[in-house]
Amino acid sequence: MKRLLTLLVVLGLVGFAAFKAGAWWLADQRLAEARAALEPHGVLQRGTISSSLDGRLVLSGNSWQDFRLTRSLEVGRVEFDAGSPIDLFTALLDPSQLPASWSLQADGVGLVLEATMFRNWVTASGANSQGQAEWLVLSCAPDPRQQLSSGDLMRMGITGLAGEFLLQQQPDGVYAEVSTAGTGSIELNWPEARLSLVEPDRVLGTSDQAMTVTLRDGGLMRRVAAYCAREAGLEPPAWADRALAAFQAGLAARGLAPSQQLRALYRQWLLEGGELTLALQPNAPALGIPVHGAEPAESAAQWQVAYNGATVPDVFLRETGADPAEQLAVPAPIPAQEDPAEQGWYADSVENAGQWIERRVRVTLSSDKVVEGRLVRVGERELEVARIVAGGEVAYPMLIRAVTGFEVWRRGRQ
Repeated sequence: MKRLLTLLVVLGLVGFAAFKAGAWWLADQRLAEARAALEPHGVLQRGTISSSLDGRLVLSGNSWQDFRLTRSLEVGRVEFDAGSPIDLFTALLDPSQLPASWSLQADGVGLVLEATMFRNWVTASGANSQGQAEWLVLSCAPDPRQQLSSGDLMRMGITGLAGEFLLQQQPDGVYAEVSTAGTGSIELNWPEARLSLVEPDRVLGTSDQAMTVTLRDGGLMRRVAAYCAREAGLEPPAWADRALAAFQAGLAARGLAPSQQLRALYRQWLLEGGELTLALQPNAPALGIPVHGAEPAESAAQWQVAYNGATVPDVFLRETGADPAEQLAVPAPIPAQEDPAEQGWYADSVENAGQWIERRVRVTLSSDKVVEGRLVRVGERELEVARIVAGGEVAYPMLIRAVTGFEVWRRGRQ
């Protein structure tokens, strides 16, 4: 009996060690394949690998360096729960053979912000890669083309993004949630959808049901509205009107116009934020947002939208019949309100930079980089700004054609 018990213990230990070693080796192979597949987009660094007998695989101390960002995304812990050890080994052997129910959770996700966070955040013309006007423009400067940037977030006191991520595949659909500290959350519920970790794009053809998306801003929009309005020299309602005009211009560039209720909802969201619930159809044109003619019928379909728990009626888009190539003009810059009793940053044209030699200036480039210092030289093609670095002064030459914003620290004028 004692020998049998000893044999069972030894077999159990050998089986446990084999399970641990097998799970580690298979996970390492799958992660190597993931790194190779993601090489064109960035660098995936994995930390330690561990597993448990209840079918969980845990990765600790991971990071993702996207080539479009200057900072890496740090992930403290990632847990994949297959539900059982057999399902875990099956998924690791063939990632296309996932069980009917599984979950992926990431904790300790963090991204430190800096002024030059995005390598290509906006272009100087305010157009997207197809040359169309952007429909979502949150400008935080007198020039409406200068969009909200990571530098603006830092000046608002948001020095980093931190939160958690949850993805659950259930037999009846997919649920996902991203929760952040102080900057809101996003929830997604898609009935009948099936997600493949090998071919994520295939999920679009697995369900014809509407996807419910819930946005909660966590008070962020009020902070953005107050900050951007102050930087633009406007009151928050006037700033929201300018953002709304840019929204309408972006839709007009695509031959569309928002309904009156959609305009009112967008403006209210900009000023107050809150909880916004939308029904989207990923496979439908315009993501399932109803697009009506110039005179929609009374029985026309309505977009399922709820704001702070209350249904919002008459939210849709209208076809304008205009040529999408005839884009609406970008709203003209609104001069900041100046107070002669106080000093502050005031926008000026880069053509007038020559009159501000030896003055403190702040220059914004098309790459979203912001350089602040003493203006020492202005030439035909370049200007130079000197900054104090490690007790000395270093001059930064910049091409004038790359400058999208030029501000001077001075006293206000009458």
